Amino acid sequence: MSTALNQAAHAASHTKNTYLSAQYRRLAARRGKKKAIVALEHTILVIAYHLIKCKEPYRELGGDYFDKRRPEVTVKHLVKRLEQLGYSVSLQQPVLCTAG
Repeated sequence: MSTALNQAAHAASHTKNTYLSAQYRRLAARRGKKKAIVALEHTILVIAYHLIKCKEPYRELGGDYFDKRRPEVTVKHLVKRLEQLGYSVSLQQPVLCTAG
């Protein structure tokens, strides 16, 4: 069971544009790859438990889930990275286009 879960976590970490791969990247950057895989194993177990308990199909949250959840934090982080690379950054609110 443990080996299968580990392999599933490794496979999930290498998928593109999925919630599990986004979580892996976030955790691996802070904690390291091995701990991120173990955390992904736990997440897979929690997801499986809730799917069985609620008898619902799996709904993929997407690779940009964490960016959408707190967009102001994402903006702050990206601006800081650009400034560290030597760029001067000024932000403007996006102009919403209304079809008329």
